[in-house]
Amino acid sequence: MPIKQQLTPNPNRLIGNTVLLLAALFLIVNFILPFVLGPQIPGVPYSLFIHQVEAGEVERVQVGQNQIQFQLKTVDGKAGSVFSTTPIFDLGLPKLLEEKGVEFAAAPPPKNGWFTSLLGWVIPPLIFVAIWQFFIRRGGGGPQGVLSIGKSKAKVYVEGESAKTTFADVAGVEEAKTELVEIVDFLKTPERYTQIGARIPKGVLLVGPPGTGKTLLAKAVAGEAGVPFFSISGSEFVELFVGVGSSRVRDLFEQAKKQAPCIVFIDELDAIGKSRNSGGFYGGNDEREQTLNQLLAEMDGFSAENATVIVLAATNRPEVLDPALLRPGRFDRQVLVDRPDLSGREAILKIHARKVKLGEDVKLTAIATRTPGFAGADLANLVNEAALLAARNQRTDVAQEDFAEAIERVVAGLEKKSRVLNDKEKKIVAYHEVGHALVGSLMTSSGRVEKISIVPRGMAALGYTLQLPTEDRFLMDEAELRGQIATLLGGRSAEEIVFNSITTGAANDLQRATDLAERMVTTYGMSKVLGPLAYQQGQQAMFLGNGAPNPRRMTSEETAQAIDREVKEIVETAHQQALDTLKLNRELLEAIATQLLETEVIEGEKLHSLLSQMQSASN
Repeated sequence: MPIKQQLTPNPNRLIGNTVLLLAALFLIVNFILPFVLGPQIPGVPYSLFIHQVEAGEVERVQVGQNQIQFQLKTVDGKAGSVFSTTPIFDLGLPKLLEEKGVEFAAAPPPKNGWFTSLLGWVIPPLIFVAIWQFFIRRGGGGPQGVLSIGKSKAKVYVEGESAKTTFADVAGVEEAKTELVEIVDFLKTPERYTQIGARIPKGVLLVGPPGTGKTLLAKAVAGEAGVPFFSISGSEFVELFVGVGSSRVRDLFEQAKKQAPCIVFIDELDAIGKSRNSGGFYGGNDEREQTLNQLLAEMDGFSAENATVIVLAATNRPEVLDPALLRPGRFDRQVLVDRPDLSGREAILKIHARKVKLGEDVKLTAIATRTPGFAGADLANLVNEAALLAARNQRTDVAQEDFAEAIERVVAGLEKKSRVLNDKEKKIVAYHEVGHALVGSLMTSSGRVEKISIVPRGMAALGYTLQLPTEDRFLMDEAELRGQIATLLGGRSAEEIVFNSITTGAANDLQRATDLAERMVTTYGMSKVLGPLAYQQGQQAMFLGNGAPNPRRMTSEETAQAIDREVKEIVETAHQQALDTLKLNRELLEAIATQLLETEVIEGEKLHSLLSQMQSASN
């Protein structure tokens, strides 16, 4: 949908042009015209003028403020020449002229003196205003200058001939689309609802993680309804000057009411909608609160004739919003826009794959299976990365291997071929990664092991083991969580068994294992000693807009020690489980590691065949 073109005159540009015209006229009248049209009188030094007066050669003198003009006496019937000189402070000049019989008088005022005087009073202030306005523009007053600082900066989209965004362009959020279909239906046929006394929600809040398609959904609503769409970010309301934000809110809603029915979309609502009761805000608080109060008043002020103005807003931090903003009558509905599931990811890939040439071997279902947790923006980036890789490899279409490489780039980072490991380090990394793979292959909750690599990637990864879930999971029991911790410790356990020592390569594994064990005890209540109690508090009070996680609630010293003991017991038990598994499969560990050192990468059916030889300690 193209941006609407406004052909109204710009008052600031008109004022600036008028000031420039007056300034040019002032310069012409005072400097250029006198120089071009006035008589060109030769000038002489003041000392020569005095000498000629004393010699009796001067007939008459005109004394002006900035110039003295004098005419020499007539000689042989020929009028004397006229000269000029610059006056100096000389109190004896009148007496000297009188003694020599020289006719002298003050110079008459110029004919355009009143006009020049008027310009002299008017032009300098106007020039100052023009300069000030110029610097205000450069300082952030916007393209229209300081006079438009209180105007809304919303971009206006209207239905045009070009392609528009519709619900067909949105996938993976079917529940959210269903909720918004009612909004579209009301904008198209409002009388069907109003005739039976129904009231459509005035505000709809789209809540979800970044990149899940909240802004895209809002544009799709406007595209389906075919109504004007005002788009603005929450941060664009607040400026340095107090009162600007509330002024922009008023202007935005005034424009929206004139074009009703329409949609107002406010992105990143938490920029102005944070709770007024949250402590720790210093500086600029009055401006933010005034902007929020004005928004609350505008959303509550819709009457019957402008009730078809619907406010959509998006945020990924609903917990920090002011309660008055979320009450019925303002944002009546909260629509969750979450990360897509397997079928949703496949539908999103189909939409983005329309723009690229796919090879015959591409299977979008397999790609969707390998991308759990990816949001819509992540999948769009994945398709683009695969297309870039295909073009870099001089191919005419995108192959399945391009998607596989793109996934690894997004998950693990770019291959670091310049990072060369010595033989000892390479051997340690190989056994470390094979340890992860062997332990993970026995844990049903860890997913299927698809690839082992000792090619360095990203900033810190010297190797990696790729595990992909076989299905979308939403709940996990205690045994599955303990299996995940054992998988994380499989690399360190392999180093202990083979080299009888440990390295720094397991630092991230230990951190993740400890965090998971602590959540089991403090959040999930999976401790027989502590019982079904939650010791994790979520978010602490906000300070300057940044919320830091508070890992534990206020507990006694005895309880804290009990938590530490439980966490240590879970991690040590999983560590021992990983050691027992690898010791039981020591020969397979050696065989896979030796092969990995030769090929650097093992994947696919070859890897599955090797891992199928695993023996479980329970067998």
